[in-house]
Amino acid sequence: MDYRLEAHEVPLHRVFCADFRFSIPEYQRPYAWEREQAEQLLDDLTESLDRDPDEPYFLGSVVLVKRSGHAEAEVIDGQQRLTTLTILLAILRDLTDNDELRSALQKMINEPGDIALAHEPEPRLRLRKRDQDFFEKHIQTAGGTADLRYVPTHTLSTGAQIAVQANVRALYEKLTKPEWAEERRLALVRMLSKRTYLVVVSTPDLNSAHRIFSVMNSRGLDLSPADIFKSKVIGSIGDPQSHEYAGRWEDAEEAVGRDAFADLFLHLRMIFGKKRAVHGLLTEFQRQVLDDYLPDKGRHFVDDVLTPYADAYVTIRERGFTAPTGAANVNAWFSRLAQLDNNDWRPLALWALRKNGHDSAWLDQFLRALERLAASMHVRRVYTTPRVMRYASLLRELDEGHDLAAPSFQLSDQERHETVDLLDGDVYLANKIRKYVLLRLDEALAKNPGVSYVHSIVTVEHVLPQQPNRGSAWTQLFDATQRKEWIHRLGNLVLLNRSKNSQAQNYEFAQKKQIYFLGGMGVSTFALTSQVLSEAEWTPEVVERRHKQLLAELRQEWQL
Repeated sequence: MDYRLEAHEVPLHRVFCADFRFSIPEYQRPYAWEREQAEQLLDDLTESLDRDPDEPYFLGSVVLVKRSGHAEAEVIDGQQRLTTLTILLAILRDLTDNDELRSALQKMINEPGDIALAHEPEPRLRLRKRDQDFFEKHIQTAGGTADLRYVPTHTLSTGAQIAVQANVRALYEKLTKPEWAEERRLALVRMLSKRTYLVVVSTPDLNSAHRIFSVMNSRGLDLSPADIFKSKVIGSIGDPQSHEYAGRWEDAEEAVGRDAFADLFLHLRMIFGKKRAVHGLLTEFQRQVLDDYLPDKGRHFVDDVLTPYADAYVTIRERGFTAPTGAANVNAWFSRLAQLDNNDWRPLALWALRKNGHDSAWLDQFLRALERLAASMHVRRVYTTPRVMRYASLLRELDEGHDLAAPSFQLSDQERHETVDLLDGDVYLANKIRKYVLLRLDEALAKNPGVSYVHSIVTVEHVLPQQPNRGSAWTQLFDATQRKEWIHRLGNLVLLNRSKNSQAQNYEFAQKKQIYFLGGMGVSTFALTSQVLSEAEWTPEVVERRHKQLLAELRQEWQL
């Protein structure tokens, strides 16, 4: 095997020439640079253009699988930069009125062919199969960028195509400003061609290129572990099926979203490893998951793991579970769990959907038990390590067949007592749990499973004010001891869909009900608040009675 490694500083006019015929392997993630990144590239080039006409400008590096003396080059790292540079060259081509310049730029974008050298006309850069026809039509064909700016975005079929169009529009907008006259654009082209460099790292061996790719990823380049897993899995699948499975992988990533897709692999590591992470995802996912599928079961990983778990992730996030009966209950549990301040519960929910996604009654019971456990740990502020270890134990027990009777599902007497004691105390002062507890309580009172509020603001408010005005009725109804006892407890709290109002918070009870607690239509959105509106007065006895009722409601809801 040839492992020779070459690295050279190459000016762009030698990058976009017959020496290189770039292609993006199907297992690579799609083009994804956003407007901000494309504009930043042009801004950086502009600064260099204005700073020193002789100073070289380095654009970074690309990693290729390429044999010495051959033009074919698979791009392992550098797709985003090469694609954006091609877009920039295409816009400069379509903006110029100079035929000679237009021809020169088109030759950088497309190999014109040479009958004497037996070179066929073809693009210098080929994207993945699903995007190449689009890229060739709108970027690599003269005049294409002008038309692309006006193509309705909703008609584009992939995220990569949407990104290409967005960056064409952004760069075109910058390059047509008054300061970018024809002469200045020509100066930019000359700078790009003569004194803009890429460090081209190439090796004829794919595994060697991936090692370079992995090292560069670990040093902070915009690459994710999921990209490396993709290269390994899809790379293990031979043609022609590699194209098909690269498409399935990309479909899963687009459905989940890139940021969430990275989280999905963390959840999969937990589901398969069933223990708290100790080393990095790159190491543990390979050992705990991929080693069972590579080198000869890559298709099974996509079919049996990636695709169904990606579908389950979207179902949980979108509350999109469907079934002849019971779907509303299942989606209600997803809504409740989503209100927690962590996602450590998600591997359990994914596991449940993958195992028994056809059984809504079982899912209802499972998710009820999961939410009870998660809520108790949330109220008790169990920190990340013991929380994750509890979920890992639960996954192991479930794998052993314990099902809903798994020991880790159960709350000990001490855990139940601690949860109740905290709910019985100054809930308002527990900033991280108060809204979750009150929304959960409001839902129970409303008898509306999974009720979801669309208000941009939901605040927790006091009925008895924290600092009543001197001489107000509040100071007569509640002495200092009573205020201290009840001010921050469940019985004195309501939910509002508006920002705090320091003046209204101190209104007398009747005025506060009428002006502050009612919504715009004369009713309150929240059942918790509607209860207060039905009270004629607000006294220590009323608060105590209400507090006991609300605490009992939570104890029943969470089986405490």
